[in-house]
Amino acid sequence: MDILSIIGVILAFVAIIGGNYLEGGHLGALLNGPAAIIVIGGTLGASFIQTPLPIFKRALTIARWIFVPPQQRLQEGIARIIEWSTTARKEGLLGLESLADLEPDPFVRKGLHLLVDGNEPEALRSILEVDIITQESRDLMAAKVYESMGGYSPTIGIIGAVMGLIHVMGNLADPSALGSGIAVAFVATIYGVALANLFLLPVANKLKAVVMQQSRYREMLLEGLLSIAEGENPRAIEMKLEGFLE
Repeated sequence: MDILSIIGVILAFVAIIGGNYLEGGHLGALLNGPAAIIVIGGTLGASFIQTPLPIFKRALTIARWIFVPPQQRLQEGIARIIEWSTTARKEGLLGLESLADLEPDPFVRKGLHLLVDGNEPEALRSILEVDIITQESRDLMAAKVYESMGGYSPTIGIIGAVMGLIHVMGNLADPSALGSGIAVAFVATIYGVALANLFLLPVANKLKAVVMQQSRYREMLLEGLLSIAEGENPRAIEMKLEGFLE
């Protein structure tokens, strides 16, 4: 669980609602159905037009990483690589076959099978780097879905504000209709700017950070597998991979 994401969401809502209360406002003033429909619906619609369906599905899938990011513990990864290296020195590369079959991570399983099959280090690097680059690119495109929505949201909010003002100007002769139009105008702007800057853009940046952490972890695994293929000493491998630790 990412405690910073939870604190950030709570703090953002407390700051907006608390500041509104301290200024003498009330929660009901920030609740406006038409404004929410305009901003949320318009932002989603623009995003649907821009984004291919597979990328949008991936964006929904990785949204959970905001609060529950995948665990990529570099120190544990190094320990696993040293274990594989020790096994390979004692039993040969074929000794890794049983470990490969039990490995839940597809990337690691593929790498171990390539080792067992006796592939040269350059072939191993070429194959696994394609996996790393492809996965990173797909996940970054998914994260950019939220970034693009963060760009559309304030503009949609302005559209909602203009629509509210048009409603106001069309009902100047009816004072009772002015209040709702003005409310939509101002609240739509708040919704658009707040949705972008308190949620969508931070989410996009958090997901990008998680994606880069995953790529870094896979790069470390790749270096470890290459070192095993080249027959390096487990201690030397460990010292090399410690450079990936912060």
